[in-house]
Amino acid sequence: MSKANERTGTTPQREGVRLDAWLWAARFFKTRGLAKKAIETGKVEVDGQVGKPATLLRAGETLHLMRGEERFEVLVLALSVQRGPASVAQTLYRESDDSKAARDGARERRRMEATGYRAPATRPDKRARRLIRALGDIDAL
Repeated sequence: MSKANERTGTTPQREGVRLDAWLWAARFFKTRGLAKKAIETGKVEVDGQVGKPATLLRAGETLHLMRGEERFEVLVLALSVQRGPASVAQTLYRESDDSKAARDGARERRRMEATGYRAPATRPDKRARRLIRALGDIDAL
């Protein structure tokens, strides 16, 4: 704290919020550690630039982030370092219409791909497990 702030008893206003803390508060990730890992692996961009966990995020900036197979394009509306209910977290950002449409399309595509697959009704018996192991050995050659 500077000497002027010590005399007046005020703290300087924050210009922004750490990127990893905001992603956690906005409920994109369950923990700050997961948010930090995603940022460090290049899955989060701030205004087209690869971010760092300690990057100060400001209102009005655009984020591009990947979470699993989902891609988000988000405009930051408000800042928060406190994780609250999902209804409050959704007020911190606005997702673009293109991003929503792309995520819905990808979800529908995954659902259609899984339509033809049917899981086995029972676990494999002893004979089937032997055959499965034998097939695995063939693939190793």
